Amino acid sequence: MAATAPRPRTSTRDPEEIARRLTAWLGTRLPGAKAVGVTVPESNGMSSETLLFDIEHPEPPVRACALRLAADPAAYTVFPVYDMPRQYRTMRAVAEHTDLPVPKVFWLEEEPGPLGAPFFVMERVEGRVPPDVMPYTYEGNWLHAATDAERERLEAASIGLLARLHDQVPLEAAEFLALPGEGDALRRHVTAQRAYYDWVVDGRARSPLIEAAFDRLTDLWPRDPGPPVLNWGDARIGNVVYDGFEPVAVLDWEMAALAPREVDLGWTVYLHRFFHDLTVAFGQHGLPDFLRRDRVEARYAELTGHTPRDMDFYTLYAALRHAIVMLRVAYRQVHFGESAVPPDPDTLILHHGSLRAMVQGSYWD
Repeated sequence: MAATAPRPRTSTRDPEEIARRLTAWLGTRLPGAKAVGVTVPESNGMSSETLLFDIEHPEPPVRACALRLAADPAAYTVFPVYDMPRQYRTMRAVAEHTDLPVPKVFWLEEEPGPLGAPFFVMERVEGRVPPDVMPYTYEGNWLHAATDAERERLEAASIGLLARLHDQVPLEAAEFLALPGEGDALRRHVTAQRAYYDWVVDGRARSPLIEAAFDRLTDLWPRDPGPPVLNWGDARIGNVVYDGFEPVAVLDWEMAALAPREVDLGWTVYLHRFFHDLTVAFGQHGLPDFLRRDRVEARYAELTGHTPRDMDFYTLYAALRHAIVMLRVAYRQVHFGESAVPPDPDTLILHHGSLRAMVQGSYWD
């Protein structure tokens, strides 16, 4: 999704109808309670949907909440499955076993009847989030306008989240996040991404670039991926709420899985580069020294004692995974008549240039 393009359609649901049904459901969990101030944030995600509301009730008097609702199947969803109980369970496990600032989860509703899809309700944490649109790397954004010292503080705290997550959650507490299939955790993770890609292109043009990237992964495959840990999955600063420059809430756990530590690290490094490269392409300076790969690796090693390995593989893997998501988002725009399929489907991938450079081994030169 280009930073200067209109935000693609993400839902066909009626917000007023959702608000009415939410109030009715809330009364079954907290008698006498009323949902007030129900809003859909402008930054609503491209996968699960978010509603913000307050609870009006004597005990407690007001509770600020956020609701994560499984994606609307009629909206040409980004992912084939939305397992809300899995997300709910992940957040509870992280809260129980780590000191990460994970929002407290209140209720899980597995039945689709009340709102049309499963959902869970959690506390709403106030603060500010580095935006995707327009990207936080753009001039005028609060993070771009910060001092070098302030950005370094945020960077250090954010890498600290990953270090603590990976070190503090016992493997047995996260076994439910093991992906199906054969082989070690990395093999299963990549196999799941291949299956996701096949689902994305079912009935549509395949991407030669994505398939070349899968082939390049085989060439770069780590000799020893190491033991798996609980991976956040969508490990990026755009999924963190900050008070000043300190994290106060870690959000969006739908991509969590067991995988090597470097899967999260590669995603963190590349997703920043994605926004930085996009910013440079629009003629701005961006944030070239922020979340730099060598700094992320060194800081993580200092915090954990684990020196990241095979990062050419893992940053390529992150760019490949992101490309599959971008291709799905582009095909959704086509589905809703917002765009047309070009002769070269690779151009639907916003970062096709950087992905191609990674495949060719020239990106980090």
